[in-house]
This record gives sequence, structure tokens and C-alpha cells, in this order.
Amino acid sequence: MTDAPCVLGVDSGGSGMRVALGLPDKADRPAAVSSNDPVRTGARGIDAGHFIEQLLPMARELLAQAGAGRVTAVAVGAAGMATLGDDLRAQLPGALHEALGVRRLALAADAVTAYAGALGDRPGAVVAAGTGMIAIGTDLAAWQRADGWGHLLGDCGGGAWIGRAGLEAAMRAFDGRRGGSKALLARAEEFFGPAPGLPGKLYPRTDRPAMLASFAPEVAHCAPADPVAEEILREAARHIAEAAAAVCPASDAAGQREQPEVALTGGLFKMGDALLGPVRAELKGLLRHVRLVTAAGDPLDGALRIAADTGADRMRLPLDARMLTLHTEYDS
Repeated sequence: MTDAPCVLGVDSGGSGMRVALGLPDKADRPAAVSSNDPVRTGARGIDAGHFIEQLLPMARELLAQAGAGRVTAVAVGAAGMATLGDDLRAQLPGALHEALGVRRLALAADAVTAYAGALGDRPGAVVAAGTGMIAIGTDLAAWQRADGWGHLLGDCGGGAWIGRAGLEAAMRAFDGRRGGSKALLARAEEFFGPAPGLPGKLYPRTDRPAMLASFAPEVAHCAPADPVAEEILREAARHIAEAAAAVCPASDAAGQREQPEVALTGGLFKMGDALLGPVRAELKGLLRHVRLVTAAGDPLDGALRIAADTGADRMRLPLDARMLTLHTEYDS
């Protein structure tokens, strides 16, 4: 048991919320706790009440496990923070201060915590890809983002994009049109049932992006032996590399002393070399002035990093009204 000060990191996304405690002695850190219930959104954006209802019991559970009594800072990375975070910004600082005595809070878009987890506070770009896809970059003076506009307007190269392209190729094969793939048709029918029934299974679903993304690994499975599936992944790689290039700072930018780095993070890249090989090739072709590096950690690691930097007043990542804000109005 310890009464050492600690920080709290929160990662809230489409699949639920994860919370972890950061202690001075990392060996004593309890395992992260999670909820599989995604925070609701409504007319006011991210539902702050629902967010708080989930977060506080998990925070108290972690504090009880560690025997830690004082939270010096909290960092929250949340999907939709940039455009839907006003209610959370208004309510969460006061709620955390009242419940846990928190005086320092960082609120960030989940892309920012993904960046901090992957690269820390070094200049560069991070592509975060799962069901969707977003690229975010910084020269430590300002943030740049590309894509992340959802499966109807963008997220090009992400899981839903790949899955949709694979299912389109399957339906083309079913119809006998050019561009079809019999291999993908066979996988689609094994996965979802007879092809004519696919629209009825897909269109009424409220989780269409996740359903589409569930087929992306099947595209990767077919790619080594199927030219259509292989080309889908190559096109996805081009989209991913173009997004990274759009946000990556130039190596000769004013005041730039560090060579920019590019890292990939997110579940999509667990599909392996069928996607990673083309992505790396496209990145090297478009971004000759950068270094490709392995992501050091995930968005929850990034939230803990930002929380520690917030508590120690050593933030190097740029503040932005939508992407990363600090709330310290309760400092004495």
C-alpha cells in the first residue's frame, strides 16, 4: 500500500473505455480496467454524464488496488473530442475535482493520445487505423490532421474501407462484372451467408462501419493468391501514405532540429505484411525525409504520458482548442 501521488489515463473510443493508473514506481501499477459500453453521444455531443458514470467507479477501483490516495493529474483521450467534446469540457473538470480532488486535467482527441503513445513529444506523424483511419502530425508548434471523417466521407484505407472494397469485389464476382474476385465472394458467403442476402444484413445495421471492418482480415487472407484483394490493400496503402504525407512536418522547417518520424498504430496494422508491406513501401516513396519507427505504445500509454506531463507542467505537445486542452482552474 502506498499514498504516493499518481496520474490517471483514460482512453474512450467506439469499443468502450479503458482506464489506467500511473505511479512513480511503474512496477506497482495495477492492470488497466475497461468497460465494453461505449460512451453515448447526443445532441450535446459526448454525453458527459454517461462518461462520468463509467469513469469514476473504474478510477476508484484502480486507486483501491494501488492504495494510492492522491491523483495529481488526469488525461482523457476520447473519440469525437475535436467536434463533440463541448459537454465533456464543461462538466468533467468540476466532476473530477469534486470526486477525486483532481486539479489538473488534459482533454484530448483520441488521435492526440495515439500520437503521444506512439511518438511521445517528438515531431512527426502518426497514422491511427482500425475501423477508421486518421493521420495526425506536429512540428511541436501546431497540429495537422488528415482524414478521420468517417466511413461515408473518408477514413480511406481504414478497416471499414478495406472491408467495403472487398465486399464490392465479391458482389462483382457474383454478378459476373469486371473487377470481381471469386476468392472474396467465397469468403464473403462463408462469413455472411449467400451473397443476395448481404444488403439486408448490412444496411439496417447501426454498426455498419464495424461490420464492414470485420471483413478486412478476409481481404488480407486472400491477398497473397488473389490479385483483386492484393490491389485493394495496395490502394489502402496509398491512401494511408498520402494522409501521413499531408500531416508530416518538413525536416527543414524553421527551428526544426529533430528529424520527423512516422509511426503506425491501431488494430488494422495487426493484419500483418499483406498490408504493412505496401504501406511501408508507399511511405518510403512519399516521405524520404523521415524515419519510419515502431510505435512505442498505444493510446492509453499516450494518455498516461500526457497526464504525467500535465501534472509536472512539462507539456511540449501543442495546445489546441479542439485537439488538446488543459484545465487547471482548480490549482491553488
